[in-house]
This record gives sequence, structure tokens and C-alpha cells, in this order.
Amino acid sequence: MPILNSIAALADDMAAWRHDFHEHPELMYEVHRTAGIVAERLRDFGCDEVVTGIGRTGVVGVIRGRQTSSGRTIGLRADMDALPIEEASGVPYASKTPGLMHACGHDGHTAMLLGAAKHLSETRNFDGTAVLIFQPAEEGGAGGKAMVDDGLMSRWDIQEVYGLHNAPGVPEGVFALRPGPMLAASDELEITVHGKGGHAGAGVHKAVDSVLIAAHIITALQSIVSRNVDPIKSAVISICVVEAGKALNVIPETVELKGTVRTLDADVQDLVERRIAEVADGIARTYGGTATTKYTRLYPITTNHAREAVIAADVARDVVGVERVVDNAPPLMGAEDFAFMLQARPGAFVFLGMGDGKDCHHPAYRFNDNILGHGASYWVRLVEKTMPAG
Repeated sequence: MPILNSIAALADDMAAWRHDFHEHPELMYEVHRTAGIVAERLRDFGCDEVVTGIGRTGVVGVIRGRQTSSGRTIGLRADMDALPIEEASGVPYASKTPGLMHACGHDGHTAMLLGAAKHLSETRNFDGTAVLIFQPAEEGGAGGKAMVDDGLMSRWDIQEVYGLHNAPGVPEGVFALRPGPMLAASDELEITVHGKGGHAGAGVHKAVDSVLIAAHIITALQSIVSRNVDPIKSAVISICVVEAGKALNVIPETVELKGTVRTLDADVQDLVERRIAEVADGIARTYGGTATTKYTRLYPITTNHAREAVIAADVARDVVGVERVVDNAPPLMGAEDFAFMLQARPGAFVFLGMGDGKDCHHPAYRFNDNILGHGASYWVRLVEKTMPAG
């Protein structure tokens, strides 16, 4: 079953919706304009319920099939927020807000789900209830968790939940997924190194060089991945912020190190957290200083449930054909707050290929409008296949 004719007929509309969202990017939970337009369109389409303010600024649209005797309810999720990036894509509908850009394609995700909402509201060719979830603050704000904490799953009795993300570098229209870990846990790391300030020329012997200690810690942290983590498993430790002194001839009292940690296994996550504190403390003491470590768990591992991953792959094959679905794709070390929804309910997260182009979060990233129909058709087919009308 290729792209639905009714979805193909919406191609221009979906592109226009996306371009409008793209011109007016909004950050985190401040997606008031976007959420307002989404809610208005869902009402215009004839959704049975449209509820705003879930998870602060999230929107939920409910569409009931011609029959609901199955008692089944599935959730379909799209994200709405942009990024604090100055756009350099060169598209005619570029961001009109300086310093903000839809550099991850959430504008496209929103347009796809709106296209599916229009079709499902008009046809209702299914037995059950489809809950369309438009989420704020995926980019670092844990909007998925906020919506779950606000009763998203229990309020509408959602039994399964599915997500989709565009994928630059994957051939256009190809779906990729896997059962099990799909994306990594994303944790935040802060280490404060305490030394003893002093003159960087005449008084180094009287000081405890916090910068020297920090440099050794940065290097030694990589030994955790190479010598403590099972080489068959994966972990990434990246120190990306180093804040030290201001003067060229003064050894500072403290150095701040900040970075990110990515893991695909809960045991590895525990190991890495423990070893980071041990390594930082041990090295600092070796050189006469101290180090305090703050480790914050942000997004959990995005883990596809086995049954729902099979369902998602079968649906994708209906849309694009057997040869254009990869159901054993390797996991990625990026992170997704859809993980919170997958902790709350079984489900699956899929990637939809965009073809060649700049990666997500790049200032010259461009969403490929050609995949809007693939994504919207996937959502429609997922509802109709998992909750078939009698």
C-alpha cells in the first residue's frame, strides 16, 4: 500500500503548514503560537476532543473510529519545539526570529501528524480511538515526561504509543527501526575541581594547580570507556565546557568541567556514573586538590518494545514496500524524550529517511518535504491496521 491518495492530495497543505511553523520557531515550552494553530486545525478537522495545556503547552486531539467496540486506544506523538540556532539554510521560508530555527524537523513532524489527523477525522475507518499527541520541549526540556506526568496515558487510557523522527543520511522514504535500545540515555555531568590559587610564574610551588588537575581528569575519563565498559557495549563521555581563570598569570582556585554522557544499557549507565566520580576524586587527590561530581540523569534510553517494533515495521512495509524498511537498524547515541512515553506504555520509535543533507541541529539543515506523505501515511496505516474496522 503506497502513500494514500488522500494524503498525497494534502501534500501542498502539509508543506504550507510546515513552512509556516518553520518561519515562526518557538523554544521549549514557549510553543504558544504553534500549539494554538495545531489546536485550531484539529478542531476544524472535526476531532472529537481537543485539549490544550497538557504538559504545560502540549496539545492532544482525540479521534474515535466508526466503531469503538475493540476498546483499543493508541497514541501517536509529534514534537513541536525548535532550537536556539541561527538559521543558515537559505530556504525562502527561513526563520523570522533571530537565533531560533527548526533545525531538527519538528515542524515536519507536526505537519505530518496534522495531515494524518485530517484523514482520520474524515474517514474514521478503524475500530478504536486514536490519540494525537503534539508535544513541547523535546529539545532538552523533557516535555514528554511533563505530558506523562500530567496524566496523558491514564486520562485517555492509551495502551500503546508510537513516535517518528526524520533521519538525514538515510535514503529518502526508507523507514529504520529496531527492537530494544534505539537511542541512548542522555545524562549531564558537572565536575568542580578545587585547588589552591597562586602566582602562575613565581608561586606555582605554593599553589595547587586546578587547571592541571582538570586536564588530567579530562584525559582519564576516557579510560572509563576504553577500560571499564564492556567493549561489546557502548558509552560516550564528552567534556564540552571548561571554565577556569581569567588572568594569564594566575592559577585559579577552581575549574568547572561540564559535559554529556550517553549509554545504551542501564548497567553501563550505573557503572559510568560511579566511575566518573571515582576517577575525578582520585586524580584530584593525587595532585593535592579535591573534586566534586554532580551527575544528572536527563533522558532515559529510548527502548522499543519487541511486539510494537514488529507492528511498526509491518505498517511501514505497507507504506513503502518490503525493500525500504530496515527493521534491524543499529542504535544511535542521540537521545529522545519519547523514552519517557515508552517507559509509561509499550510502543516503538521509527526513523524516516530524508536522503542526503545536513544533520539535525546544523544551521544549514533542511527538512525534505517529499517525506511528509510517507510520514502521514504511516500514521494513518498504523491506526487502521492495529485497530481494523469490523
